[in-house]
Amino acid sequence: MRNLRLLRAAERRPGPAAAAPGAPQCFCLGAEPGTVFVGSQHGLLELGPAAHTVTREVSLIAEGFMPEDRSGCIVGLEDLPEQECVCVATAAGDILLCNLSTKEVECVGSVDSGLSTMSWSPDQELFLLVTGQQTLIMMTRDFEPITEKQIHQDDFGEEKFVALGWGKKETQFHGSEGKQAAHLPPASAWDDGRPRVTWRGDGQFVAVSAVCPETGARKIRVWNRELVLQSTSEPISGLEQALAWKPSGSLIASTQEKPNRHDVVFLEKNGLLHGEFTLPFQKGQVKVNELLWNADSTILAIWLEDLKKDENCKPNSYVQLWTTGNYHWYLKQSLHFGNLEKNQLVSLLWDPVIPYRLHVLCQGWHYLSYDWHWTINHGMGENSQHVANVAVIDGDKVLVTAFQHAVVPPPMCTYHLQFTQAVNQIAFHTDPKHSGDMAILDADNRISVYRYDPNSDSTVRLGAVGGNGFKAAVETPYLDKTYRVDLGSNTNEVMNPLGLRFLTWLPDNSFLVVGQDQHATQSVLHLTAVPHVAGAEEQCLDLRLSVSVDGEVISLCCSPVTKTVALQLADGQILKYLWEASTPVLEPWQTSSGSAVQFPHPCVQTSLTKISGEVSKIVASNITSFATYNEFLLVTTNSHTCQCFCLKDMSVKALQTGLSSAAVPSNETLRNVERGSRIITVVPQDTKVVLQMPRGNLETIHHRALVLAQIQKWLNRLMFREAFQCMRKLRINLNLLYDHNPKVFLENVETFIKQIDSVNYINLFFTELKEEDFTKSMYPSLNGSSNAQPQQHPDQKKVNLVCDVMRVAMERIDPQKYCLSILTAYVKKSPPELETALQKVHDLRGNISPDVTAVSAEEALKYLLFLVDVNELYDYSLGTYDFDLVIMVAEKSQKDPKEYLPFLNTLRKMETNYQRYTIDRHLKRYTKALGHLSKCGPEHFSEFLNLVKDQNQYYEALKLYPPSTQEYKDISDAYGDYLNQKQLYEQAALIFARAGLFAKALDSFLTSGSWQQALCMASRLGYTEDKLSSLARSMAGSKVSKTDFSYFWFSDYEEAVLLLLEGALWEEALRLIHKYGRLDILETNFKPAIQEAQKSQLMFLDSQKTAFLRHKSRLQVVRELKEKACESLQDYEMPNCPELDLISETSSVVTASDMNSKYSHSNSRISARSSKNRRKAERKRYSLKEGSPFEDVALLEALGENVRAVETVKDIHILLKQLVLFGYDEQAGELQRVLEDILHLMETSLPEIWSPELRQSSLNPVLGPNSTANSIMAAYQQKRMVTPVVQG
Repeated sequence: MRNLRLLRAAERRPGPAAAAPGAPQCFCLGAEPGTVFVGSQHGLLELGPAAHTVTREVSLIAEGFMPEDRSGCIVGLEDLPEQECVCVATAAGDILLCNLSTKEVECVGSVDSGLSTMSWSPDQELFLLVTGQQTLIMMTRDFEPITEKQIHQDDFGEEKFVALGWGKKETQFHGSEGKQAAHLPPASAWDDGRPRVTWRGDGQFVAVSAVCPETGARKIRVWNRELVLQSTSEPISGLEQALAWKPSGSLIASTQEKPNRHDVVFLEKNGLLHGEFTLPFQKGQVKVNELLWNADSTILAIWLEDLKKDENCKPNSYVQLWTTGNYHWYLKQSLHFGNLEKNQLVSLLWDPVIPYRLHVLCQGWHYLSYDWHWTINHGMGENSQHVANVAVIDGDKVLVTAFQHAVVPPPMCTYHLQFTQAVNQIAFHTDPKHSGDMAILDADNRISVYRYDPNSDSTVRLGAVGGNGFKAAVETPYLDKTYRVDLGSNTNEVMNPLGLRFLTWLPDNSFLVVGQDQHATQSVLHLTAVPHVAGAEEQCLDLRLSVSVDGEVISLCCSPVTKTVALQLADGQILKYLWEASTPVLEPWQTSSGSAVQFPHPCVQTSLTKISGEVSKIVASNITSFATYNEFLLVTTNSHTCQCFCLKDMSVKALQTGLSSAAVPSNETLRNVERGSRIITVVPQDTKVVLQMPRGNLETIHHRALVLAQIQKWLNRLMFREAFQCMRKLRINLNLLYDHNPKVFLENVETFIKQIDSVNYINLFFTELKEEDFTKSMYPSLNGSSNAQPQQHPDQKKVNLVCDVMRVAMERIDPQKYCLSILTAYVKKSPPELETALQKVHDLRGNISPDVTAVSAEEALKYLLFLVDVNELYDYSLGTYDFDLVIMVAEKSQKDPKEYLPFLNTLRKMETNYQRYTIDRHLKRYTKALGHLSKCGPEHFSEFLNLVKDQNQYYEALKLYPPSTQEYKDISDAYGDYLNQKQLYEQAALIFARAGLFAKALDSFLTSGSWQQALCMASRLGYTEDKLSSLARSMAGSKVSKTDFSYFWFSDYEEAVLLLLEGALWEEALRLIHKYGRLDILETNFKPAIQEAQKSQLMFLDSQKTAFLRHKSRLQVVRELKEKACESLQDYEMPNCPELDLISETSSVVTASDMNSKYSHSNSRISARSSKNRRKAERKRYSLKEGSPFEDVALLEALGENVRAVETVKDIHILLKQLVLFGYDEQAGELQRVLEDILHLMETSLPEIWSPELRQSSLNPVLGPNSTANSIMAAYQQKRMVTPVVQG
């Protein structure tokens, strides 16, 4: 899916004064960058890096090694940097070492029969000579011959195949071709007959192609470094002269002319054919002069020429660059050099160091070098339906794949565009609204503009999506205009193919390209405006503006969002092109501080996006590909991972940390991919990321970070259906539908149900519901969204809340359609409401709907059995007391009818309440069983009491009878005995007393030591004065001192009772009331007093809870503000600054005191005042006013006061006992619940308010050699923050 983009094109032409006589014949590259050695009819010269200079020259005619008539020929050149000379081989047979610095020429060897080829091995340890007598001579780098062999050998070689006895090829069957197929035709007429030599990349083997003198056809032979023949190619009809061994060592490339086409064929080292591809020319139209592989074996360059039809015909020259992927060969670049003689090619070479640099030398001493790099041409918009289009160049076709619709593996495509010439560049429209429109630049410098329109076009043909019986859903473009680019060049000038680079289609429908000035090495920026001329099929683009650039442009990118064009120069400098100005200008790109942006290294792929922080900084060096999409950056790394970062709130420093090898990203930002994967494109408004493997096949992944971001957008737009389908397909937990924003979800439940519109999907959502918040556990990146629990349901569980709200909505929309989902909502609740669900099933049996699609009772029951265990469901159905429903459930279970039918028949014969009691007792629902049994009459009370005693259901049993009944007293009697057995004597006495069992109450009070209550009970029993005094004195000797007892017993009782009630001494007041028989005071004073005390305690606890919650929430806000302030101070990154450590250790106390000087001043002023004034000043200093410097300290002190105030309520249990004694159970229960709630709240909040760090800091030593004034002050202030203790 990649194309070759031309990064730079350099050219050199020696001026008239520096030009050497004669025509160039060959060239080689020097060891120093930019140095080129050219061999000509006159001798050897060196072209320097400058554009118009010949650095050094050696005349071989003057030295006598070449004839003066310039008929000599150089057949080989090689730069030997270790010997500081150039090795030259001439056709006359001389091997020369030329030192251009001293201009000395040394002949190190000579072959009398002449030389046709000299080829050095890649390691320059050996070189091979082909002589005029068709022999091979292998020599060392010191020019010592190793061996000499004849090219033409009768033997196959050491790797000769094993004969299987099938006979010779001449005697085998050849089909319709007949026996003539066994005889090879001679080589082509245009074949020069010279041997061709090519080395394998590691230099271990060399292949030689030569014309066989017997058959006249070419054969390829493979030799090792000792010139031992390894193999001979099989007879190949039409084999031609071109030969190139792939550096990776797998294949040898050559060309073959077949009866109906012209092919590039590949041979293995054993001489057998292994694949081919066809050249885009007719048979006999062109000849292939040379084949060349680049250094990394990814590009095959082919040098072609037109065959002369007659002597006056001037052939055209071409250079084509081919690449392969997924077993298909693509023609990526086509260089047309025209038919002028001075533009004819002399030779071309790939750079051995820079893999994608090609060197070309023309007859007119015109030297060119091209640097390519891989690029991916895809749409740049965000909202258009054509933005996921990726275009691939394949000769005269452009293969377009619409990933928005389908992932079509190459070499197939969605559709392709057909042209008359080879295509070199593709540019998508940078306007997001027309991001699918394309501009294609072909080899003739014509730009074809394709736009999307319902009209059809014959040049657009469907690919993989076509076929009989299929209707293509993808929209195809049409050819709008074809423009000819005419920059005023003369046809007689020296041709520079690919003179236009970086074709960019700007949003205003103008084109931006980069060209090369003919007089300098500076790049020139051309802005060409599209003329609005109608009628002509082909129009010309006018040159609107030309802006010179002081440097060489190596990349150009345009942002469709900011409409900014950025150019990168070879030195790393970044320029900004302001194309929207009335007069477009080019200016350096500057940062906010005014400094120029410059990359430390040239970047071959650039993209514009927004990120905060420092620019021109290397954040990663292990990236293999990247893509930007909205606020996301996706990269693939050398460690075979794909990472995705949200740049919205990310700084450059954070990005560098995330990309570092030491970082451990979360599962949302990183995923493993196949080795060598590259990013092709990201499908907008979707979650697909298309990767291409090294072989060429495609793989689609859904990166978790993109998926979550897209789901978040859908949920914010209330697009529940799209979000649900994506989450279901990509296995995202469905709890996120609610957890993302609970309030919005609950407010739009009906919208959610109507959009999903599927019972199965709603049931799936119910089954995945869990209590945990998945934005905090599984997907923490979404924790910043609004996911607070709605305040109207603070105490309700999440699952129960969602089930109830959705069930109500479904019952309102269509209860019949969503019947199964309603049942799921009942079952999913905690605890499950199975009885209600079974009742719904029972109602379905009675309501027979005429609607055919309505759910029947059988279907509903079958679905319930799928959710719940059948035995459990049987018990719940029995608890509905509906025997028809029980039988219906039992029939679906594995129970034996002989077991449950007799039991049901027995139940049918019982009275209703006793029947239900029996069922509840069977199901161990004892509370309900007691309720039904209590309605069966007094005759069943003994059974009732036995059940209460067996299951300890005393509290529930007391609720079923009025206090005045005998049953109530019997239950209380049994309850008191049970409590006495548990040694809970005081509770037993209270139960006895409230039931009127004063004798037992007296014994229990005596045992528990409650002497006041014991005297009360004695008074109620009618003890005489003497007996009561005797009882009192006996208790006084053991329980209290005689003085206190006589005071309590013999004081003025009326005033004492009122004072005791006012002081909340309830037990003592009650004792005096009973002592003097003033039971009327119970109604007039005592009971109103304990009720009023209960209300007062409720108000006190509620006020403390409110204040505690208010101070706690404010403390959290203040701490967050102080942390941000500390972070802003630490961002200055002051080295060796101890104050930073002090700030972090003492929280905000020191910083606040430093930031507000008036408090420190006032503190010093009042230091000599009284202690009262000091306390007043401290209270003023630690103010709860929002924004005060020590607000957090004041809040901690206030929270501690709240805890201590609640802790002081210790005698509330006495009030609770009095409320229970006089039958105020509801008031007592309410007060106890409120107290338990606030105690639980404070216990759970203590670790959050008084953190372990705060507790530890309060224990640290205050003084010491390392202490400072600030640290001592902070330590003393933190004493106010000591954690209070809550005792339940």
